[in-house]
Amino acid sequence: MDCKHCVAELYRADSAKLNDEAFVREALANAADLANATLIDIRTHAFEPQGITGFALLAESHISIHTWPECGFAAIDAFTCGDKTKPDVACSYLAATFEARGHSISVIDRGSPKILSNSNL
Repeated sequence: MDCKHCVAELYRADSAKLNDEAFVREALANAADLANATLIDIRTHAFEPQGITGFALLAESHISIHTWPECGFAAIDAFTCGDKTKPDVACSYLAATFEARGHSISVIDRGSPKILSNSNL
């Protein structure tokens, strides 16, 4: 089983979308689906005067987003374990959905339970 951790930053994204709680919830659900992950629940919180934090709980782990609409910025974290999950696809989808005019995406291979059980850690 593979575990992958995708970290993304979105720059110059659509401020209205970054501040729309319903849009963020829908985007997280779609990202989970595109990543071939099993969505368990989504939680979001809207801050005053602006900004959203959202968390998609997955059977395979999670996808989170924190938005700063006033800066057109969002920070995304997608962590999944499983041979079929694609957190990088989720991050790319979110960059496109929030219409980021710039973004960075890093994918980190994480220790899998199989590797850890065979190590001397």
